[in-house]
Amino acid sequence: MAHTFDNTVLREYDIRGIIGETLGPDDARAIGRTFGSMLREAGGRKVAVGYDGRISSPMLEHALVEGLTASGMDVVQIGLGPTPMLYFAAASLEDVDGGIQITGSHNPANYNGFKMVFQGRPFFGAEIAELGRRAAAGEWQDGTGETARLDVLPAYIDALVAGLDGIDPATLAGLKVGWDAGNGAAGPALERLVARLPGEHHLLYTEVDGNFPNHHPDPTVEENLVDLKALVHDKQLDFGIAFDGDGDRIGAIDGEGRVIWGDQLLMIYAQDLLQRQPGATIIADVKASRALFDSVREHGGKPLMWKTGHSLIKSKMKETGSPLAGEMSGHVFFADTYYGYDDALYAGVRLIAAAARLGRSVTELRGAMPAMINTPEMRFQVDETRKFAAIQEVEARLADSDAEVDGTDGVRVTTKDGWWLLRASNTQDVLVARAESDTAEGLERLMAQIDEQLRLSGLERGEQAGH
Repeated sequence: MAHTFDNTVLREYDIRGIIGETLGPDDARAIGRTFGSMLREAGGRKVAVGYDGRISSPMLEHALVEGLTASGMDVVQIGLGPTPMLYFAAASLEDVDGGIQITGSHNPANYNGFKMVFQGRPFFGAEIAELGRRAAAGEWQDGTGETARLDVLPAYIDALVAGLDGIDPATLAGLKVGWDAGNGAAGPALERLVARLPGEHHLLYTEVDGNFPNHHPDPTVEENLVDLKALVHDKQLDFGIAFDGDGDRIGAIDGEGRVIWGDQLLMIYAQDLLQRQPGATIIADVKASRALFDSVREHGGKPLMWKTGHSLIKSKMKETGSPLAGEMSGHVFFADTYYGYDDALYAGVRLIAAAARLGRSVTELRGAMPAMINTPEMRFQVDETRKFAAIQEVEARLADSDAEVDGTDGVRVTTKDGWWLLRASNTQDVLVARAESDTAEGLERLMAQIDEQLRLSGLERGEQAGH
């Protein structure tokens, strides 16, 4: 039986939909059947499967495993846990050739989806489109795979704790950190992790609850950090760390309650890493601050601006041999002494390590950063058929100007006031804009340039679209 997916669920970086509307067990079964067939044809034999804390995840897992085994794939079921624990299983278990995590990430509670690893690399873009085509054609392998359950949590925690290797625990004895798991899938792993870390640790919302009763688990939205800020303030902690629903994106605040955004975290990690690997290439997405690229250069590294999207960044790291990369959205990738995937729990451990090795508190490191004035990420609805065309029009108009234009991912324009960005989202029918300057007046001028370009393409910065 062939299977056709709802046309909204096959995305650029993953598969995602609304339970009972655009995504259900039949889709999960078809994903397993097709992914398993593609992996088998590439010589694979075994897939690891994990799932997050959403109400719908166990049901999808059951159907996914049915599909995988029907394609002849053996399956290792690692159970409930954060997405990076699935990445860890796929990277570290000797005979595993691929992995699938069932997760709705930071989307609302009624969403769910699938993130996939194929022979050690992200499975995305054209491969997801091919999966859809093959499912619709019923191009499947047949077989009877076997299933086994495996508890990888202890080995995963060992790998996280190793992020502090080489640091004298005595230097961390006075450390006080707050952690907010947001009722997401990282909670149980976080409890096990901090029990093995030096210092004093205060935890919020580690109980997995797919209804997210306390706040939505997206740490890049400042209102979701209110409880963590209160905890850090009330207990006089050194800093605080928050996770998204599936534990692959990190948010952080310093001891004064200031948010440390994704590019600012990367500045800290880069400064630490470049002491040990001078000249290393550090990758950040096009939404990152100029201050980050300047800082990497100042500390002897090679900054590389790349396209937004965790799969695209991971692929670029492999291609360039970069040991560290990050995105504004809080995905951080360590490949120096780790596996190169995005893991917010490991990033939390590495923030402790970086401050220790740099000999400065996280609050001092945050305070030393240049005060740039920038907008949040502005997202506004633009028809799917118009979004990429509009960016091409902007690019064509600017080609004749004396502006400094970077076309890596959308249009990033640098002027004496700073820079502005317009790009089309790969996952939604929205355009994304961002601008940054040293002064409020400069920012106003940059915003006027964005609005002018939109106007010339018959668009305006209208209603803000959600994620």
